[in-house]
Amino acid sequence: MTNRQLFLKHVGQTSVAPLCLEIVKAEGCKLFDADGKEYIDLIGGISVCNVGHRHPRIVDAIKKQLDDYLHIMVYGELVQSPQVQYAQMLADHLPKSLNAVFFTASGSEATEGAMKLAKRFTNKTQIISFKNSYHGSTQGALSVMGSEYWQQAFRPLLPDVLQMNYNSFDDLENITDRTACVIAETIQAEAGVLVPQNDWLKALRKKCDETATVLIFDEIQCGFGRNGTLWAFEQFDAVPDILLLGKALGGGMPLGAFVANKEMMDSFTHDPVLGHITTFGGHPVCCAAGLAAFNVLLDEKLIEKAAEKGKLFVSLLDNKKIKSVRSRGLMIAVEFESFEFNKKIIDALIAEGIFTDWFLFAAECLRIAPPLTIDEEEIKIACQKINQVADTIL
Repeated sequence: MTNRQLFLKHVGQTSVAPLCLEIVKAEGCKLFDADGKEYIDLIGGISVCNVGHRHPRIVDAIKKQLDDYLHIMVYGELVQSPQVQYAQMLADHLPKSLNAVFFTASGSEATEGAMKLAKRFTNKTQIISFKNSYHGSTQGALSVMGSEYWQQAFRPLLPDVLQMNYNSFDDLENITDRTACVIAETIQAEAGVLVPQNDWLKALRKKCDETATVLIFDEIQCGFGRNGTLWAFEQFDAVPDILLLGKALGGGMPLGAFVANKEMMDSFTHDPVLGHITTFGGHPVCCAAGLAAFNVLLDEKLIEKAAEKGKLFVSLLDNKKIKSVRSRGLMIAVEFESFEFNKKIIDALIAEGIFTDWFLFAAECLRIAPPLTIDEEEIKIACQKINQVADTIL
């Protein structure tokens, strides 16, 4: 049997019609399939490969760690150098109030841990999230997902969860003294790059302060320079109590984290002891890869270049069938008339060697979230193909 046949027979599927591209190599901003076809990657593993596929410094860091040890015991007795060094690096590049890192194996697990921490620290139960938000697919994360379409088949979910409208000042009045936490994407990704407006995040921060509510910002997709600053919240003058990280955190290896101040994080150490634990979160190889990727991000000044590259994309996407282009750095949504039309565009682009997809809550929008290493020529080729394909689709 071929790999494709084995894939369809033995691997859990997430749709009735998977793409079934057999990728055998990835390098920089390119993917290569089993037939030798080359693709410009406009997805980057869904904002995972911010410094490109297989950056040499990441590969070297992984190999070096392999020579020392793989898994021993991640939490919570053994001091592991890659984990400690990465935690310090993150703390050094965050506000002083965000100084304790709890590593997880994924962004969904970071969401789960943050919700538990907020409830434990506040001794309150209500959780507030926002419509068209995405924080993961585990049961707790699904409970705060902003779409009944994905929730309905799995109810009952967590009780005492309230959904509000993103960017609504009126809805902030729903935050009260009984609210344990509010969880929000700093920039809503799956809604099709929805940016907070008119100091709304500052108003959210103020309301949480007034009600002793823990404010959680999810930067699993928009963190690590994608929006033109290291952290997206830097652009909105609002600092969270807990920060969620994932995707690009591991430099291509599986890694997530939630970051808080040490006093809050220590709530997990007692009543009960082992209040939150993980088998693989903070795996030494993943931390070594993530630390190397973080240094590449800073050393190669990819953050500063992201905003300019985003502007180049926007300037070159010029077609009458494009209804709008929403962007913040290299997180871009290209809006068409419908999902059906967008899907035809995506399929045609893949055939032309441009790999992209759509957004969960904005299916009419084409996703552009490439590695931050994408160069000007690759951007020009991608935009030329998008414009050409849009002209040919009826």
